[in-house]
Order: sequence, then structure tokens, then C-alpha cells
Amino acid sequence: MIDISRRRSLLLLALIALALASVLLFLYLKSNSEQTMTYTESRDLIRQIKQQDSLWENEILKARVAISHNYDPLVSPMNEMNRLWAQFDSLESGHGRNDLAQWNGAHEAFLQAMQEKTRLVEQFKSHNALLRNSLAFLPTAEDDIQQQLAALSDFDKLQQQNIVTDTYDLLLSTLEYAQVTTVEKAAEIELGLNKLAVNAERLPADFKAPIRILSNHIALIAREQPVVNQVLESIEAVPVAEQLDSLTTLLDRDQRRVEITDRQYHFYLLLFSVLLMLSLVWLAIRLIGSFAEINRVNAALQTANDVLEQRVEERTRELRNAQSELLDAARQAGMAEIATNVLHNVGNVLNSVNISSDLIARKLRSSKTQGLGKAMQLINDHPDDLGVFLSEDAKGKLLPGYLNQLVTAIAQEQQEMADELTQMSKSVDHIKDIVATQQSYAGASSMTEPLYIDQLLEDALRMNAGALTRHHVTVVKAYDDVPQVMGDKHRLLLILINLISNAKYAMSDLSNRPRTMTLGVRTVDERFLEISVKDDGEGIAAENMTRIFAHGFTTRKEGHGFGLHSCALAAIEMNGHLTAHSDGPGTGALFTLQIPLITVTENA
Repeated sequence: MIDISRRRSLLLLALIALALASVLLFLYLKSNSEQTMTYTESRDLIRQIKQQDSLWENEILKARVAISHNYDPLVSPMNEMNRLWAQFDSLESGHGRNDLAQWNGAHEAFLQAMQEKTRLVEQFKSHNALLRNSLAFLPTAEDDIQQQLAALSDFDKLQQQNIVTDTYDLLLSTLEYAQVTTVEKAAEIELGLNKLAVNAERLPADFKAPIRILSNHIALIAREQPVVNQVLESIEAVPVAEQLDSLTTLLDRDQRRVEITDRQYHFYLLLFSVLLMLSLVWLAIRLIGSFAEINRVNAALQTANDVLEQRVEERTRELRNAQSELLDAARQAGMAEIATNVLHNVGNVLNSVNISSDLIARKLRSSKTQGLGKAMQLINDHPDDLGVFLSEDAKGKLLPGYLNQLVTAIAQEQQEMADELTQMSKSVDHIKDIVATQQSYAGASSMTEPLYIDQLLEDALRMNAGALTRHHVTVVKAYDDVPQVMGDKHRLLLILINLISNAKYAMSDLSNRPRTMTLGVRTVDERFLEISVKDDGEGIAAENMTRIFAHGFTTRKEGHGFGLHSCALAAIEMNGHLTAHSDGPGTGALFTLQIPLITVTENA
């Protein structure tokens, strides 16, 4: 009873220590906030954005006074501001804020200010470009007028002196207006343009063109200069910097609130650390007090362990003897299984050998060579008048054509028998390979070679051709375009012969519908080769699905249950797997073999 109470108290103390440690870890994670560093980075980004805004306005002023004629510097600060803002926005998006509405308002106000400023800068670029072009053209227009004056005689120059004076005064007024835009300067330019237009009516035709060009540029300057000045004032009025200052103020306030929360968590962390240390000290004292009890228990355990080891040694000797007997029995069972598989697979191939030999025997019994003897008998009956017999006798006239047909028929018979002999040779070779393969199942690696799967399926069908014909089985071939692959020919042929034979037997009792077998070949995810054999036969019951590949299991009276078991083992040895599917009795079955797809190119 005392031990139970002590264990309960130690368990309770351990639970309390675990709870304190969990709270301590939680407080540590909360107090170890990285938000302070985040606020520093955010303020630094806002400072950089303000610097870029100042640089942006500086570049606008440079473009205004024609220090810079390239507008690219007006784009670079804006792009940099957008980049910095995106970085700032991603940095601040993960913070949960109590004043979310106020923060969103400041955020939206900055974006609106940036959008407005960008729109005004685009207006400034458009109007200022026109203004700068006209200002730059004024000296050229003046030079054109001077060239026209140089071509005049001295008398004509005196007559046009007023035009020259008015033009020069108007040019100076325009340049002053471009620097200091006032209403008085605008009125002075307007008066000068009117006076120049009146005086230009008395000028020669050659003189009017440069005067008109100069007047047009001065009028454009008078129109565009106020527009540019107004756009600049609007740009200066956009409160981009003020909105950034508002964001900085919100960041400062959030940081102060976070720092207060961190200090609170630090205090709680210290408090729970003290409680945890006290719990650990108390637990250590209790553990030290339990050492004597532990030593006593250890001594008792050591005594029990010695007794147990003695018993284990006795049991071990008994198990070794039993294991030796089991190994002998397993070795004999394995040899019997291999022999059974050899006999089963050889029996499947011997069916094909019997079919081929039967076909050859029937062809020999009904050979066309018998007709050759009859033809030679007719020739031997007319040794002295063979020419007359062949040219005039009715039977003799037919004899040459008959001999030609006979030669063709005998050649065809020879080819068919040669094909059957080749197939028989393949079957005999396959029997030898089956025996060799079965003997090496215990650990030998498979021999791979280049294969065309459709040709291998045709070989398997030929080895079952006689049985398929007798059972009136229709074979449907659903072959995808599969490249030449590397594989173990004889293991694959073993599996295919068994699956085709089983499908044929599964449909042997069908009488109310056609017997159809479907063979399929395709690739799966460009990593596996899939071969399927589907029948419309008796199907597989649900309770048999888990035992279909077990050694010795069969549903046929004359079956022995070795075929599918050996096929499953062969698939595993090729790093693949063989599966079966059926919706139940009477619905047919589908057997699918999947092996790794290794093309000849990949193997090379």
C-alpha cells in the first residue's frame, strides 16, 4: 500500500512538473518574439521609401529646369518605391493588429497618394516635353530669321528693322516667362505676338515662314508653362511623405504595446521557472529517497534473472533441436514445391509441343507428295511417246500445270511444317529454361534481354493455340505502342502461359454467351509496364481473393494450385507484382502484371 501511494505521489509530481515545463515553453516562445526586429526593419523600409520620394521630386525639378532631358530618372525612384513598399507590405501582412481599421486606412491612403502622384508625374512628363522642345527650338528659329535678314540689301534691312526689334524683344520675354511665370509676362507675350502678326503681313513671302514658326513655338510656351507649373504644385501637394509618417507613428505605437506584453511574459516566465525548479528539487529528493528501495528490488530481480537464464538455456537447447528438424522439413517442402512448379509449367508448354507435333503428323498424312507419285506414274506409262502424250493426250496436257501447282503446294507444306518445327523447338527450349529458372529461384539473378512484348504474347498464344481453338475462345488484343524493353523472357513467358491457360479454363463452362479473352499491354506513368489478361468466365468469389495466389489453392477439381503461386513468385523476382480483380462469381476476372519499365535505350 505504501509503494502504491509513493508511486501515485511521484506520478502526480511528474505531471505537475510536465505541466509547468509546458507552460514555461509556451511563455518562452511568447516572450521570444521577433516582432521588435520586424518593426525596426519596417521603419527602415519606410525611411528608404521617403528617401526615394525625395529623390523622385528632385528629379522632377531637374526635368523642370532642363538640367536633365532624360525622363528615365523619373521612373527609377517610382519603381524602387514600389519594390520597397511590396517588401514592407509582405513584412507587415502577418501581424495581427488591434487597430486594423486605422492601419488599413493609413495603408490605403499611402497607395492612393502614390497613385495620384504617379498620374501627375505622367502629366508633367507630357507637358514638360512639349515645353522643353519649344524652348530648345527658339535659338534655331532666331537663326533662321537672321539668315533671311542677311540675304537682304542694306535698304531692305533698314525697312525691316522694326520686325527684328520686335522679334528679339518677344524672344527675351518668352525666355523670362519660362523662368518667372507671371500674368504681366503672359500679357506682354500676347501683345508681342499680335504685333508680330500685324507686321509680318508686310513682309516678303520668304520672311513669313520663319516668323510663323517662331510665333507658334512662343504661343505653345505661353500655353504650356502655366500647365507645367500647376502640375508641379499638384505634385508637391500630394502627401506621400505625410502618409509614410502616419505609418511610422502606427508602427511605434504597436512596438510599444508589444514590448509591454513581452515584459509581462518575461515576468511570468521567471515565476514559472522558479516553480519548476522547486518541483524538480522536490522530485530529486524523493528519487534519492527511493534509491534504497530500488537497490533492494534490483537484488531480487537479479536472483530471479539467474533462475530465468537457467530456464532459458534449457528452452534454447530444446528450440535448437526443434529448429533443426523444421529446417530439414522446410528443405524437403521447398524441393517438392520447386519440382511441382517445374512439372506444372512444363506441362503447359508440352500442350503446345503436342499441338505442333499433331499438326505436323496430320500434314504428313495428307501431304501433296502423294500426287507427285501419281504424276510420275503417268510419265512412266509413256516412256516412248512422252512428247505426244504431253502435247495431244487430254491428261498429258494437264500434267505440266498440275506439277506446277503441286510444287507450290509442297513448298507451302514444307514452310508450314518448318514453322511448326520452329515453334516446337522454341517450346522445347522454353522447357529447358523453365527447369533452369526454377532451379535458380533460390537466389540467382534473372537474365534480362531485349524483348518486344507483343511478340512474347503471340508466343504464349501459340503455345495455347490448340486449347483456345477447342474451347472456341476469341482473343481480343488491346496493345498500346510499347517500345522494346529489357526483361526476363522465360519468367514473363511462364506467367503469360499460365494466365492465358487459367483464363481459358475459367470460360470452359460458358454456354450462353461467347467466350472472349482480352489481352492488354500499356505503360503506366512511363515507369511501369502493365500486361493484363481478362476473361468473361466464372469469376472469383470475394472469400477467395485473398487466397488466389496461395500455394496449393485451386477451385478446379483437376487443378493443383501451383500455377498462380509460381507466377506471383516470378513477378516478385522481377521487382514487380501480380494482382487479381473480380466483381464476383459469373462476372469474369482480370489479372494484371506490373514490372518496372526499362527500355533498351535506357539500359544502353
